[in-house]
Amino acid sequence: MTGTKIIASAEPKGVFKEGFLASGQTPKPGVVMMKSAATEPVNGRYEWTVYAPGTDGNRRLVAVLLEDELQGRTYDDAYEAGSTCYLYVPVMGEKLNMRYQDVAGTGDSKAIGDMQIVDSGTGKLIATTGTPESEPFECIETSTNPVADTLLLSEYTGY
Repeated sequence: MTGTKIIASAEPKGVFKEGFLASGQTPKPGVVMMKSAATEPVNGRYEWTVYAPGTDGNRRLVAVLLEDELQGRTYDDAYEAGSTCYLYVPVMGEKLNMRYQDVAGTGDSKAIGDMQIVDSGTGKLIATTGTPESEPFECIETSTNPVADTLLLSEYTGY
């Protein structure tokens, strides 16, 4: 991980968003989120839930949950369901500290250049498996078999 923020690019060019978390959601910053299906915005703000596209494929907006600086929280503090949340939609080539899932019973070591997919249901990054429709992040930091979810420097590929 580089620095103390989710966005690691010096001059981010993406889009910042604000919304609120869906019921039952308590994610930590650095995970990918999606708009809750069939939920109307409230005062122009959408409800967000952890990435879980189901059977409609995984090509959708990549919105990364940011730390809640306005409440004095860090990248390691989980949000609470129903609270205001802050997100960032990156532009290809931008660097972010993304949350990688610790997959029990596997060697989760990461090397520079490893391509990552977003795990449906957690919004965390995992190693590419099968033939995914997209691999939106490339790991650009080395990590040797972490024993818990980890923030790692990653580059958004736009794919």
